[in-house]
Amino acid sequence: MRSSIRQTRMQGLGGSRIVRGEPCRPRPRKALFALIGSDSGLLGKATAKSMGDLQVEIAELAPDLVPMSALLRYHGERLPENAPAVTCGADTLSWRELEARANRRARQYIAMGVKPGDFVTLSLPNGVQFFECSFAVWKAGAIPNVVSAKMPVAEVKAILELVRPSLVVGHLSEELTGWRTLPLSTSTEGYGAEALPDLVAPYWKATTSSGSTGRPKVIVTHQPAAWNPTAGVSWLMPGETHLCPGPLYQNAPFLTLHMALFTGGHAVALERFDAETTLREIERHRVQALGLVPTMMNRIWALPAEIRQAYDLSSLRVAEHYGAPISPELKEAWIGWLGPERIVEMYGGSEGQGATEIWGDDWLRKRGSVGRPIPGWEISIRDEQGRPVPQGEYGDIAFRSKTANGEPFHYLGAESIIRSDGWGTLGDIGRIDEDGYLFLADRRTDMIVRGGENVYPAEIEGTLENHPGIASAIVVGLPDPDLGQRVHAIVHLRPGAECTPQEIDAWMRSRLARYKLPQSYEFVDDFLRDEGGKARRGALRDLRAQWLAEGREFRQLV
Repeated sequence: MRSSIRQTRMQGLGGSRIVRGEPCRPRPRKALFALIGSDSGLLGKATAKSMGDLQVEIAELAPDLVPMSALLRYHGERLPENAPAVTCGADTLSWRELEARANRRARQYIAMGVKPGDFVTLSLPNGVQFFECSFAVWKAGAIPNVVSAKMPVAEVKAILELVRPSLVVGHLSEELTGWRTLPLSTSTEGYGAEALPDLVAPYWKATTSSGSTGRPKVIVTHQPAAWNPTAGVSWLMPGETHLCPGPLYQNAPFLTLHMALFTGGHAVALERFDAETTLREIERHRVQALGLVPTMMNRIWALPAEIRQAYDLSSLRVAEHYGAPISPELKEAWIGWLGPERIVEMYGGSEGQGATEIWGDDWLRKRGSVGRPIPGWEISIRDEQGRPVPQGEYGDIAFRSKTANGEPFHYLGAESIIRSDGWGTLGDIGRIDEDGYLFLADRRTDMIVRGGENVYPAEIEGTLENHPGIASAIVVGLPDPDLGQRVHAIVHLRPGAECTPQEIDAWMRSRLARYKLPQSYEFVDDFLRDEGGKARRGALRDLRAQWLAEGREFRQLV
């Protein structure tokens, strides 16, 4: 299939965008594409000077790309009639069912005023309806902006002010004023299920991120809404069954499960993560590719051995982990369980500004590394002035595309991280060894400076979470008049565990240098990270700094 879109430049909600789009015969004009590494084979070549300004009038798809608006129909015509497309819990939709439901929702969105190139904000829980809605947005020629269904209304409103969507879909809708809203439960009766004209949005997704700062920003990916339906990407192969038990509003689950659908695979989600349910679903659906964050891996590994061994995981070809640092002990445990050839780690940001990858066998040789750059990208370690540092020294991790002309994304609500020379950093600190392998330290904004020593919270958190009584931990730096900052650990214990700061400190002293040891502890009852393994370390730190200023007692000193 080959198609293109006629574009008209207009300044409106969310900035310049396509405001008209209709199927038309391809013409020999320049293509409008941004690359996330041309070696992926997914995209055409970028020729516009500024992707954010849409400075061309005709966008022509490369011959091997299919509009996302047409991919359900494409695979539905080629796969068995009842082949599953998406499963979440007890619900499964075939390709034809998903196509029909997405068509109805798309017509509903269009009737409510959604136009090609608009943003549509989706505030939805995990479920098959999530995929109905995301594909409906693409079928309307629009751009899905996904946010957490549990996000407080005030935060949702801050994101809406950045995105200026033409429609907000989700269960929070009744609490919003001043925006056109549509509750998920609204019936689509009366809207036709037949195919719509194929449209291609200028950007295929706009994910929401607050990182560790708590300040919302939206990452608009500079790839039009089209995909090669037969091309695998990295560790994900076409036609496979893929399970990602994380929340779909986060970039990695959204990306990987939709990639599975784009390439004719079976996408399996969970309503919410549960360790044993994840193993049960692998066996039930003969899952071949699994995506996890270390928090999930830790909870699965904490299951009794007899439960882990009760499930048949022989179908599993690969388990990929991402999203947060992993302790070497946990990684070794998984490699010993599944084998190094089935464990792969990906490091990178939601921005798509470069990534690294390492398989288990390489990791055993380079223990603690997150690998080398994926094809199409180069990596460098820079100082605070942007200058390269000597090999082996720590500094800011920077990526640059070897092929792309223009940035692979732009922010709404934040300044660009990419310099004029193409190098961009996400704020993480690391070093590169003599063989080109990257080793992480932490985020520069999270680094604790204690008496002139740099302390990286991720290292301490990984050590704490190896303690048999600790389920999760967050480490922050608190103000100290003598040392500048003191190391403070916020700890969530496992059910039934009883630990004192002194007991934990004694355990930690054989594993970390003295200056890295927490000088105070705080025990909490709630999980410190969300379902996707993310924590707002900056918000936790700022709140405790406020408590200190108010004289509130919350620390247990060692």
